[in-house]
Amino acid sequence: MEVRVIDNDVERALKILKNKLSKNGFFKELKLRRAYEKPSVKKKRKALEARRRMAKVARRRRWSPR
Repeated sequence: MEVRVIDNDVERALKILKNKLSKNGFFKELKLRRAYEKPSVKKKRKALEARRRMAKVARRRRWSPR
């Protein structure tokens, strides 16, 4: 991943970098790895995330703009 600093505007470059990392799921991954997660808890979390994704897709299919 690369962020270019234009006109010595480091603050803006940092903001862009944080935004890219957030969209990439980097901060979520860091949070999950801070503490050990039991395999059973990990499995339940993954199933819940999958269920949420499927519900989101289903909502998008039902509501279609015309």
